[in-house]
Amino acid sequence: MNHTVYEKIRNNPSFSQLTHSRSRFGWGLSLVLLLVYFGFIATLAFAPQYLSKPIGSGFLSVGIFAGIGIILLCFFLTGLYVHKANGEFDTLSDSVYDALRED
Repeated sequence: MNHTVYEKIRNNPSFSQLTHSRSRFGWGLSLVLLLVYFGFIATLAFAPQYLSKPIGSGFLSVGIFAGIGIILLCFFLTGLYVHKANGEFDTLSDSVYDALRED
């Protein structure tokens, strides 16, 4: 591939939109997960009494369910990213590819 193909890709408005929206969405999801995770760790460090409260018969605590919730949040955010990647991001990628094939 020569440099003109790279320039055509970089100058394509769909490519600019793709890189911007994909980056923004990915950083947004990362920020959500980091806030939840570090909130959990901060609670463990500074207020463990909230996570050690027993639920039900006493052998399961709030912390167990909070940890499971974080794991489920990871799966949900991954599914959300895949859904968006298979929809909007693939459409934009196809648009860049089609513009290259036309030239």
